[in-house]
Amino acid sequence: MRFLGVVRWIGICLLMALVWQLQAWRYGAQLERQAAAHLQVLNQQNQAALSRQRTEQEKRLALEQQLNASDRQHIQELNDAQRNQAALRDRLATADVRLSVLLDAADAASGCAVPATTGSGSVVHAAPRARLDPAHAQRIIRITDDGDNALIALRACQAYVRAVAR
Repeated sequence: MRFLGVVRWIGICLLMALVWQLQAWRYGAQLERQAAAHLQVLNQQNQAALSRQRTEQEKRLALEQQLNASDRQHIQELNDAQRNQAALRDRLATADVRLSVLLDAADAASGCAVPATTGSGSVVHAAPRARLDPAHAQRIIRITDDGDNALIALRACQAYVRAVAR
């Protein structure tokens, strides 16, 4: 009887050890499946993040190229305006071109005794004009040059804001 009790006890212990081992294998396999599923989810998230990053890089590159093109256009416009203004200043300095203003012949307060109509010996049929002093003409050209530069800079800033806002 005692022998039978010991055998039963050993049998119960062996059965418990076997059940324990089976449970460990089962839980191990379940943990492996969970780890594989988790790894697959992480890989999918990683691929999605890489795709988003690639898309953002492409957008950034396109924006940089657009801004570079806008900068080149701005610089070209600025150079053209400066070249045109310099040519006009040179022509004013050499008296190739003269700046003049239209006079209001009807304005008696101006104190200018310019006849309202052209004389009979004249071939000019335009409104009366007065020539500006070359120094004043140069100042006017400088002012218009500054205005042109400001307008070009404003257009460049507006183009930049429109490009970045998209």
